[in-house]
Amino acid sequence: MNPFSPVLLSALFVGFLVVAMLVLSLLLGPRRKSAVKGEPFETGMVPFNLPGDRFAIRFYVIAILFVVFDVELVFLFPWASVFRELGWFGLAEMGFFVAVLALALIYAWRKGALEWE
Repeated sequence: MNPFSPVLLSALFVGFLVVAMLVLSLLLGPRRKSAVKGEPFETGMVPFNLPGDRFAIRFYVIAILFVVFDVELVFLFPWASVFRELGWFGLAEMGFFVAVLALALIYAWRKGALEWE
């Protein structure tokens, strides 16, 4: 038996579930259209001001920083699960990784990228 068969079986099951839910929503979902639902906002209220303004660049910088430091956790969890097998070399590598991220955070902090005004 292939060691990846449970993964393949799970992927097939999830794929079947997704297709089944989409088909059921098409068959059983409401299909009534109205002028209010045709508006840009489907809240049922007439919009008083369309969002045409631009966001400040600080919003995007903070969002990118959040994503970068959030993705860091994706690498920390697997490392923590195999910490003992990696030994001192794994500890040094992860220490270097966290140090680089800490330097990036300090740099962003000094440049004022984390200030929200």
